[in-house]
Amino acid sequence: MIANNLGGAAGQGPAAAGARPVHENVGILESNSFDMGHIDELAPDLRSLVSRRAALGPCYRLFYQKPLHLVRGRGCRLFDADGTEYLDMYNNIPSIGHSNPCVTKAVTEQLQLINTHTRYVHENILDYADELLGLLPRAIDQIMFMCSGSEANDLAVRCAQLYSGGEGIIVTAEAYHGNTALISGLSPSIGKDVPMGRTMRMIPTPDTYRLGTDHLGAWMCARIQEQIDDMRRHGIEFAGVLFDSIFSSDGVIPGNPGFLKPVIDLVHREGGVYIADEVQPGFCRTGAAFWGFERHGIVPDIVTMGKPMANGIACSAMAIKREVLKAFADGNPYFNTFAGNPVAMAAAKAVLSYLREGHMLEHVAEVGEALVRVLNEAGERHPMIGDIRGTGLFVGVDIVKPGTTEADRARAVRLIEVLREHRVLVSLCGPYGNVLKIRPPLVFGADDLDMFADALEASLSEIEHV
Repeated sequence: MIANNLGGAAGQGPAAAGARPVHENVGILESNSFDMGHIDELAPDLRSLVSRRAALGPCYRLFYQKPLHLVRGRGCRLFDADGTEYLDMYNNIPSIGHSNPCVTKAVTEQLQLINTHTRYVHENILDYADELLGLLPRAIDQIMFMCSGSEANDLAVRCAQLYSGGEGIIVTAEAYHGNTALISGLSPSIGKDVPMGRTMRMIPTPDTYRLGTDHLGAWMCARIQEQIDDMRRHGIEFAGVLFDSIFSSDGVIPGNPGFLKPVIDLVHREGGVYIADEVQPGFCRTGAAFWGFERHGIVPDIVTMGKPMANGIACSAMAIKREVLKAFADGNPYFNTFAGNPVAMAAAKAVLSYLREGHMLEHVAEVGEALVRVLNEAGERHPMIGDIRGTGLFVGVDIVKPGTTEADRARAVRLIEVLREHRVLVSLCGPYGNVLKIRPPLVFGADDLDMFADALEASLSEIEHV
């Protein structure tokens, strides 16, 4: 866990349903996307491919001012159509590395046998369910499978609402939990024009760099209580909270271990359910524990997970306490055609074996500490680095105007573009769109770190006085 520099303005007041915090929500649709107005500046082959994307409609976005045409990957490295090699410091989905042979082997072998749905009996789903539940708290004893994190969170919210008897869900002001109709209404980071659900409420981003408090848990409890009270004034019963324990879209906010415990205690006293969105912090990502919520000594009522569990194969899950699922299952059958199919389960089993046999938790903790040392050393030389926070291989770097805590989004965007020129791929997050979001595949190693250190130093030096 990296110490934060605390200071700056006090936190914002409570955010009601559909409202935004006092800063402008940057939104994931306003990241460093390619501007189609510059398509004529691209090389002919790339211009042709980008032009053909018109058939996909206008919703899709491309990273970078000059889009990347990637054709293969291995471990933490990606290669474009010209053979140029890049270091992937962003994609958590291929959690055990791009094109990991153990996943390829497992998927290929299963595809040669059968791939069907859960209305037939198959060993893969049963074996994997037993293994995964064995890694969760004893109270969480049932599991269901889906194809995406969005679907897992959608079902989790429905279960929480039926169990609690309420509708109101609380999230943070920059949360991203998925893109179904229900979950996009609980994902304010999608963009400031996306309507939020009528019964949802937001609390401000728990920005440890700017809040000016050493008592983050107490601060969050106060904000949550305000929103529960506001719900009840409007005739909305509280159902629970949906949190990613590292608050990744909020700017990567791991906080001190344990700060979430009083928060979840409050949620339970008020009759709510705690849904732990582990799509990003789960499966050894934090280096401190297999699950992100374990850093806080708490037991969720529901745990959701997504594609990193199968290295990018369409697979997700909702693990849940038996009594919470019963409220939903008594009147609602659930069937998802390709959820839990034998091929997806084979991939997920291969990932779990790789994590265990490779002592991945210890590796992530060790290499994560080395990554932070590199970032801290860079921060000593370059004052645009205002704060470094994270745990394991999930780190946020706050890019600021030197000598202040004021976010410098323009320089952050420039930095990731220059890093791309130095063949390192990262992206941005946070309410101001100025936080480098660093989360490479878990197989990130010493050679990768050396390449990143060199590229970071060159990039920071290049934009220092721009």
